[in-house]
Amino acid sequence: MTSNEEIKDTILKNYEDLPSNQKRIAECILENFNRVPFLSVRELSLISQSSVASVVRFSKRIGFDGYSEFREKIAGSLQKQINNTEFFALFDGKAMSNDTLKSVAATDIKNINDTLSSVNRNTFNKAVTAILRANHVYTAGLGISYLLSEILSYQLTQVGVKSSNFRRNSLLFLEQALFLGKNDLIIVFSFPPYSKETINLAKFCKDRKVRVIAVTDKQSAPASFFAGYVLEVKSKNMLYTNSFAAISVLINAIVTEIAVRNKAEVKQFYEEVETITQE
Repeated sequence: MTSNEEIKDTILKNYEDLPSNQKRIAECILENFNRVPFLSVRELSLISQSSVASVVRFSKRIGFDGYSEFREKIAGSLQKQINNTEFFALFDGKAMSNDTLKSVAATDIKNINDTLSSVNRNTFNKAVTAILRANHVYTAGLGISYLLSEILSYQLTQVGVKSSNFRRNSLLFLEQALFLGKNDLIIVFSFPPYSKETINLAKFCKDRKVRVIAVTDKQSAPASFFAGYVLEVKSKNMLYTNSFAAISVLINAIVTEIAVRNKAEVKQFYEEVETITQE
């Protein structure tokens, strides 16, 4: 059975070559992926502001006989995902409106639940493998994403991965990216309102054959179309900013997975650090 991640990957890989009307369809499907099994071809055409014929042509362009087969494949992949998903228990919603602490915690728990469901484990493992194989790992982001990218870069160094964070200084992101080689890798953090500088950085690196991992809130986020691996993390917040609870879980999971795979190297690294600090 085709997985939802494989379907999304197929859409993303074909996105750049699609005509503008089919790009709208692709974006609409990625943003409403769980709804597609319940949408007729006409309903999807209305939502995506395209024609029925364009939806059918799009389905064929990405490898299906038509929209019916495309919709059935998504329905089957979602059913499989639902059967295999594990969730944390949410707080009881009663009387929560008068308890800000519980309300915020419930929102963040939902973000973590949704992230557990949206992050494909195969993609996660491949992303970690790419990090381990890179000569040097760079991280980048702006606003709250800058802080998150800095945390990831720091934690990567703590498990023996050569890592640096792009900084906002006299050099623009694209100028700093000129120093990246084809065997390097960059992890971009991109959340609403999606900094144009971060998106341009991801595109620039992809064009230069530098591997890109995007940590963002949805498969149709701008940076996703320039990334080899997309780690979808939910960041909904009660305020106008992005919550970073689920993002922190993902960062911790990446670093932990690296430590598990490289126990000997990590042990040696900490032994050397301890020796240095005792001198």
